[in-house]
Amino acid sequence: MNITVVGTGYVGLVTGACFADTGVKVTCVDIDYDKIEKLKKGIIPIYEPGLDEIVLKNIEKNRLFFTTSIKDAISDSKVIFIAVGTPPNEDGSADINHVLTVAENIGQYIDHYVVVVNKSTVPVGTAEKVREVIRKKLKERNLNIDFDVASNPEFLKEGTAVIDFLRPDRIIIGTDSERSKEILSKLYHPFILNGHPVIFMNIPSAELTKYAANAMLALRISFMNEIALLCEKIGANIHDIRKGIGSDSRIGNKFLYAGIGYGGSCFPKDVRALIKTGEQYGVSLKLVRATHEVNENQKLVLFNKIMKYFNNNVKDKVFAIWGLSFKPNTDDIREAPALRLIDNLLEYDAIVRAYDPVAINNVKKIYGEKIIFDNDMYRITKDADALILATEWSEFRMPDFNLLAGLMRNKVIFDGRNIYQIDEVSKFGFQYFGIGC
Repeated sequence: MNITVVGTGYVGLVTGACFADTGVKVTCVDIDYDKIEKLKKGIIPIYEPGLDEIVLKNIEKNRLFFTTSIKDAISDSKVIFIAVGTPPNEDGSADINHVLTVAENIGQYIDHYVVVVNKSTVPVGTAEKVREVIRKKLKERNLNIDFDVASNPEFLKEGTAVIDFLRPDRIIIGTDSERSKEILSKLYHPFILNGHPVIFMNIPSAELTKYAANAMLALRISFMNEIALLCEKIGANIHDIRKGIGSDSRIGNKFLYAGIGYGGSCFPKDVRALIKTGEQYGVSLKLVRATHEVNENQKLVLFNKIMKYFNNNVKDKVFAIWGLSFKPNTDDIREAPALRLIDNLLEYDAIVRAYDPVAINNVKKIYGEKIIFDNDMYRITKDADALILATEWSEFRMPDFNLLAGLMRNKVIFDGRNIYQIDEVSKFGFQYFGIGC
């Protein structure tokens, strides 16, 4: 089976490479000529563990191809995945213009039956808009070509996306056609063999499932962050709370970690888009709204602790920040809490030094020389007035506290991810401030 994936961003590239790894011939399309030329050489534009290996392997096996021509790409394809960006509009709604542009191109060039699959995260009703755009283009061409539109939302976690695709918790497919159901069942058959469930539903349900899933996970994070604030007021410990409620099989222990808020390309955008969808249909999603509001406030919690400690005066104080990406194992800095913290510190004339294993170059594009970057996690702490842990990369989990104590001017740690224990760091003379503990 030949398939086309339109869009070589995070979702599109992972989708194309992983399908190719099952033996399918995949052609990935993007309008960015430079990116396509680099991909042809196996140069990956994003950091994602395991992605470079799987891309290179399938290029060498002649199963994975890259082009800027959607006309050529879809000429012999049975399935066309739309995997382009849906950035937020100013009002929080998802911008689906890129999706509809791809639909226009499909309608302009198809000459045989295809299944058009929305892989992008899109609001309810987008599939029907895609269908209408394709029909309109076919009518302009005086052609009556049959096609189907389906929804197949992605549930990839940055940092483990390749594993998530190859070993998914579930595969959600929204379709209203037995023909497309049969084709997509065949395409996903290798995953069914591994025991991963394919759940078929109608298209609106599939479109909404992605938003509902991300909102639920974001809700758990915001809930724990609120409980952490209460812990600090009453002398409770959020680590013990997490263990206590997480041991309940009805709750489970995932996404119950307090911190300085969630970021990234999915949770913030999808939560806002779901709120907007509710507004459009006259439904006030109060819990979802609260999830967003709590998260925005949570990004200020660590900064407020810092200001309190320094008596509201951080002018010319030196802050060493460990971690810039919104989570470990990615170079994605979209809506990263670390950036909000940097902005706040700079606003009050603090001196910021920063280290991250992979995200430094992306952050340099934003701040330039406003902050000091270094590729050594310890060097940035020399004569620092405080160490701030903003992203829980593995290499930060067991640092040399004795070395840190000798390097830093003032021994205080602000732990935004609760990865250190106060008893341990206090042995080296550090004051410690976490979230809810």
